[in-house]
Amino acid sequence: MPSIRLGALCWNQYTDWPSLLEAGIRADRLGYDTLWTWDHLYPIVGSWEGPILEGWTVLTAWAMATERIRIGLMVGANTFREPALTAKLATTLDHVSGGRAILGIGAAWFDREHTAYGLAFGDGPPERLRWLAEALPVMRGMLHGEAPSAAGPRYHATAVRNDPPPIQTRLPLLVGGGGEKVTLRLVARYADANNIGGGFEAVMRKEAILLEHCEREGRDPAEIERTTGVGTVIIRDSREEARRIFEAMFAHHGNARPWEDQPVGTPEDVIEKLAPYPSIGYRHLIAGFPSPFDEESMTRLAREVRPALERA
Repeated sequence: MPSIRLGALCWNQYTDWPSLLEAGIRADRLGYDTLWTWDHLYPIVGSWEGPILEGWTVLTAWAMATERIRIGLMVGANTFREPALTAKLATTLDHVSGGRAILGIGAAWFDREHTAYGLAFGDGPPERLRWLAEALPVMRGMLHGEAPSAAGPRYHATAVRNDPPPIQTRLPLLVGGGGEKVTLRLVARYADANNIGGGFEAVMRKEAILLEHCEREGRDPAEIERTTGVGTVIIRDSREEARRIFEAMFAHHGNARPWEDQPVGTPEDVIEKLAPYPSIGYRHLIAGFPSPFDEESMTRLAREVRPALERA
């Protein structure tokens, strides 16, 4: 296994299906380790009044069109589905993909899509986190061959069977989010992998807190794969050209304001930006690729930046 793992998070908003399909196939062909898309029903970058494709359906089609790459949502919205159904979906994806599924899950945050689709949103983040805490044992139990029941007032699964079980002996359960009091405690208690972002300083701070939670939970931190979203990657031989492409890409997404402090520039700029993460154990770097899914950037991240990071 490479010392640096690469993930491609291909945005499912402001795109057509043939382009999104090809982006997933390209990531597989280029040797990316993981392939992700969002679990949202309205666009979350730029204008919400734009197109977006549903995440689980995208994953299933990618699974049929790829051969090696592992596939998941970054991350699934716990509020959208009953946890037992989510585990069943992930298990079926594992069979469709030949054992390449990852179950990514988080508490959800975008109130507009919940209101529009008539989905329960709770009275705030604390309640949604309580729902997630109630859901995780159901999902984990089903993935591990148990027949779990829900332990709280929100969910009502009762000795739920998951037959057939996943192909993988341990289908990974990834919990996304960096909430320091609750989310990272849930990672320590239940997750096979985490996902946090916000830049290196934020990741380093939250990693220290995750280690504290692991100690309290009696969990070996080595059992949790560390992943981080590194932002939107654009690579060109000149910084000016990279910036031009970056700004045009965000304009395409409902005139979104370009994000700040992104890995955009020359290969050397991107290497410098990403190099600190492995030093604190974050060796699975997940890059965002909005449509039109810039082929040069996807290729150069895999062919130039990753080898340089591995040498370092």
